Amino acid sequence: MLPYWKNNLIRHNLDVMHIEKNVCDNIIGTLLDIEGKTKDNLNARHDLKEMCIRSELHPTQRDGKWCYSEACYSLSSAEKSKVCKFLKMIKVPNDYSFNISQWVKLEDRKIYGLKSHDSHILLEQLLPLAICGVVPNNVYDANTELSNFFRELCSKALRVDVLDQLATQILITLSKLEKIFLPTFF
Repeated sequence: MLPYWKNNLIRHNLDVMHIEKNVCDNIIGTLLDIEGKTKDNLNARHDLKEMCIRSELHPTQRDGKWCYSEACYSLSSAEKSKVCKFLKMIKVPNDYSFNISQWVKLEDRKIYGLKSHDSHILLEQLLPLAICGVVPNNVYDANTELSNFFRELCSKALRVDVLDQLATQILITLSKLEKIFLPTFF
């Protein structure tokens, strides 16, 4: 423990932009099934089996290869293309976001190299629009609630009563997300 900590009112600070970037990377990586970024893989599915939860997602072995069923958030190639095309074609004012479209690779149906501010804008504003009508309603609702949480938390003016509501609402939102995504997502 540092000697001056006893004098500090706040002993740690959380960088919201860093947290937003990690959350955004996890969501985008998992929805678009980006290799190395997705939280849905064979090891995560084996973990489900070991924990004896969500048996519909357990891996099975067929002809010597491991297979697993699609989760509710899994997107087809056409759906991934739709999300990526939306993000590639979106027009926003200058300085609103540093040209997110340059990070979208339509041919690969992937997004690479997002900066913290890009992730901030994507998570809070664009992601709910991009996945609307592409993912099931429960996935859309949970992700939209998460986006709303970060938007309120990062607003220019915060009120104590709103923070109290956010503290309560985020518990419900996280519970919804836990029912959708695998434990490795968190």
